[in-house]
Amino acid sequence: MTTQLAPNTQSPGEEVAAQCCSSDPGSVPRRTRGRRVVGLLGRRLLMMIPTVVLVSLGVFAVAAASPFDPLTEHLGDDYQSATASQREAVTQAYGLDGHWFGAWWRWWGDVFSGDAGWSSTQSRPVTDVIVDRLPFTLGMSLLALLFATVIAIVVGALTGMRRGGLLDRVCTGVAAMLAATPPFVVSLVLVSVFAVGLGWLPAAGARRPGDAYTVAGLFTHGVLPCLALTISMIPWLLLTMRAAVVDAAASEAVRGARARGIGGWALLRGHVVPVSVLPTLALLGTRLPELVAGAAIVESVFGWPGLAEALVDSAVALDFSLLAPLAVGSAVLVLIGSAVSDAAAVWIDPRIGLRA
Repeated sequence: MTTQLAPNTQSPGEEVAAQCCSSDPGSVPRRTRGRRVVGLLGRRLLMMIPTVVLVSLGVFAVAAASPFDPLTEHLGDDYQSATASQREAVTQAYGLDGHWFGAWWRWWGDVFSGDAGWSSTQSRPVTDVIVDRLPFTLGMSLLALLFATVIAIVVGALTGMRRGGLLDRVCTGVAAMLAATPPFVVSLVLVSVFAVGLGWLPAAGARRPGDAYTVAGLFTHGVLPCLALTISMIPWLLLTMRAAVVDAAASEAVRGARARGIGGWALLRGHVVPVSVLPTLALLGTRLPELVAGAAIVESVFGWPGLAEALVDSAVALDFSLLAPLAVGSAVLVLIGSAVSDAAAVWIDPRIGLRA
């Protein structure tokens, strides 16, 4: 009996692609990685411009189609007692009688000239509101995202390497339960337990009434909202990391490493995590809208003086002078975060070859 070798059915291009995909990511020079990352960020920047324009158009179009009358919000309790001439004066002063496209065009002109408008809900210039509240939102959101990412990567790696064990079953079950729990429920539970029940932490705000902002006060008041936002971000990141570790542990590369005597932390750190962390980074870019929405809910529950709380207040009160820049800014933040996460993935493994 003779044994015949199967003919090579791959084309030369497919053979090259297979060799590239099987090569070590570390063999790609840093300069090549840098060029790919810069090219990716440049393309994302070009795509961001029309996206931001469309988002801003959508905000003004939806505002114009809203059944609510912004005049009632501008006048407040004086709406019923205001005369027709007073209502007309307020309407002209805020440009409420014009077409929404003209208001959108004027808004962009004011933004480029450095005048973002006046917030009726905050009774302050929009620029001052953003400058004062932005550090609160960025600080809490970035800390929550960092904590959630670290916890998800560590716990996901441990549970994935011990698939089917007690730790895996417990963590997977808790993550599935938390994934189905809205952020406001998590926030209310934390307030009920740690603020009302135990009295360990304050329930709302970022400082005691009448006190100035201090580092200690911000830390004490920020523990619960940061914890609530962190908990709401962990489940999907953890489950994604666990699934990626399970797949990586069953791959031929990891089996070969085990055959060479590599195991334990060396196997996890050198062969499993570098491959498994890429899906988690990709998920971070797609879950950033959830971070923005979760921050808005958490800040509203805890009375945290951030931009997300101002976004909710401006939407409820039809304060479009503040709503428009906050909505556009949220879209820009999501686009930037998605681009940065993809750029990090390309830097870690240039074989990904993202084009857009």
